[in-house]
Amino acid sequence: MDFEFCSQTDTGRVRTNNEDAIAMEEGSGVAVLADGMGGYAAGEVASGMACDFIRAELGRWLDEASANASDSDVKRAMDICVDNANRAIFGAANSNPTYAGMGTTLVLAVFRPGRLLMGHIGDSRGYRWRDGALLQITKDHSLLQEQIDAGILTPEQALYAANKNLVTRALGVEDMVLMETHLHDICSGDIYLMCSDGLSDMLRDSEIAEVMSAHTTLPEMAEALVAAANDAGGRDNIAVVLVRAQGLANPAPKSWWPFKRQGGTSNTN
Repeated sequence: MDFEFCSQTDTGRVRTNNEDAIAMEEGSGVAVLADGMGGYAAGEVASGMACDFIRAELGRWLDEASANASDSDVKRAMDICVDNANRAIFGAANSNPTYAGMGTTLVLAVFRPGRLLMGHIGDSRGYRWRDGALLQITKDHSLLQEQIDAGILTPEQALYAANKNLVTRALGVEDMVLMETHLHDICSGDIYLMCSDGLSDMLRDSEIAEVMSAHTTLPEMAEALVAAANDAGGRDNIAVVLVRAQGLANPAPKSWWPFKRQGGTSNTN
């Protein structure tokens, strides 16, 4: 199975700097997206550190481990790389007053024949487009999501809530952080979208799906998603990664899956 990668980022129509970052190692099947937070320029530092560090370290490990690595091995490598990046960002934030309090959300994907390992921290998201249907396959680590889960807010009310940007997990804010990771089956023709909240806060999932359905090439799709977010207000930086699975591959037998296989978590929007 082959994978086609495409990415695009934009400052939006309100911000003057871009705290979103993207890194890809296509030969290793790695894609990283981060949305930084913190004082002046600190968010850019945190997201850039996360993307560059994880892409280089994880990409190198995957190249050396080759296809013989099990999914459990890959997940462990993802966790180690994210932990190292977290400690590096946390250390920089505590050693330089300019960077105090900086951190970043994260979406990390490793594409393998027939399956995807996707981990995330915070409210940057992962989606799957399959057979004309869009499904959110990550669940936000945010105060808003906790309120939805507790029944305090309905998903419809959450669209207009004032506390959308309060995350409950972020990379680099504390000396330890837990990345939530799931394993997903991949079918030929699937398109996977990773995005910052500069896209998902501006467009409902139905609007994202409408844009994706109107385009066939990934560059056109990425450009159209960014343009639609800007047309809707562009209140934040926008980052998108698109990955299309091509060719045929049979999913691994169930006995090979080392942790719970996911068809995709429920869409909470």
